[in-house]
Amino acid sequence: MAVQTAPTGDTNSAAGATATTGSAPASVDLGPASALSCRECGQRFPLGPIFACAECFGPLEVAYDLPGGDPEELKKRIAEGPDNIWRYAPLLPVPADVATKPSINPGFTKLVKADNLARELGVTGSLHIKDDSGNPTHSFKDRVVAIAVEAARAFGFTTLSCSSTGNLAGAVGAAAARAGFRSCVFIPHDLEQGKVVMAAVYGGELVGIEGNYDDVNRFCSELIGDPLGEGWGFVNVNLRPYYGEGSKTLAYEICEQLGWRLPDQIVVPIASGSQLTKIDKGLQELIKLGLVEDKPYKIFGAQAKGCSPVSTAFKAGHDVVRPQKPDTIAKSLAIGNPADGPYVLDIARRTGGAVEDVDDEQIVAAIKLLARTEGIFAETAGGVTVGVTKKLIEAGVLDPALTTVVLNTGDGLKTLDAVAETTGPTATIRPDLDAFRTAGLAG
Repeated sequence: MAVQTAPTGDTNSAAGATATTGSAPASVDLGPASALSCRECGQRFPLGPIFACAECFGPLEVAYDLPGGDPEELKKRIAEGPDNIWRYAPLLPVPADVATKPSINPGFTKLVKADNLARELGVTGSLHIKDDSGNPTHSFKDRVVAIAVEAARAFGFTTLSCSSTGNLAGAVGAAAARAGFRSCVFIPHDLEQGKVVMAAVYGGELVGIEGNYDDVNRFCSELIGDPLGEGWGFVNVNLRPYYGEGSKTLAYEICEQLGWRLPDQIVVPIASGSQLTKIDKGLQELIKLGLVEDKPYKIFGAQAKGCSPVSTAFKAGHDVVRPQKPDTIAKSLAIGNPADGPYVLDIARRTGGAVEDVDDEQIVAAIKLLARTEGIFAETAGGVTVGVTKKLIEAGVLDPALTTVVLNTGDGLKTLDAVAETTGPTATIRPDLDAFRTAGLAG
């Protein structure tokens, strides 16, 4: 019998909007996806480019008829698939032949056993870094965009768009170029230069908006309801239910790379909160399908202190997440009004995890610590997860004896400014051996 799964949480950042710039064809092939379901009231809707419930304005998510049968046969089918996210096509809202279509084919990035970092942090169990900087545009956003592209194809959109703190803009630009879509993406005007260049180089239109990410998002919510937005697929607005499903592949890969085992603990960065909720959804699906043994796991959320609305709510014991004005070097996480904040709180509490934050100085120190111990240069979001992991271990909240996975979601080359002032040559010398000896560099 097929396994029915209900969405586990993802809201839209353009709250309350149900308008769309396109409509689903009479027959839509998105593989095992069977409907859209409201996270709040459970109302179901046909597959289409909508993202909020017409009954209660709650967020819509993809519901599935997932494959049943022998779990070992499904594992074998997955193992025979490509070395990217399309190996999990039977569990995603994509057509069965998705691997044959033009795509940047993200995923199946390294799960690094971080023994050197473990020793530094006093971890006696198994510590791993899920390093998503190995994706085509060097961030996890390639995963979610790849799924959104398939929905855009199914619904007949011609332009791909998004509001972005940088990584998503680059991912949309690259995926659109490869898949043959026009792209037009919107970013805050003051992003890191590396992310601006990477978003622009793919030849699409890149528009800076005066203000922060929340201002950009509000603008996009207006554009999507205007005739100017006709034929546009906003990956994180009207395609958001499908887009969010891409983050499940992180959970699938982690468990497969651990030998089809659940991690005991996982530390996930929080921007909108969607990634964390979808990782939990992915883990729950693997349990229901019998692909992993059902056992307790804890999910920890990580934020920058300069933009920590979810962490603040968690520590105060609140269910409501109050917006904050971002002020942090971790700009990829600088979403002051996180759409999935309440669902993150629910998951952290249900699993026995926590939500914690670190300041900019701790973020920089953690970036350098990971680079020095494991040779992984993380962007600021990775500094946040490693810094929060260190803080949680020191506080006795995260158990150092268990199997722990920490996410690095992007490449440090995108956020060089964060470490540039405190990182440089050990010494500058004349090109002779005496100068080398005098500098004390001879070992």
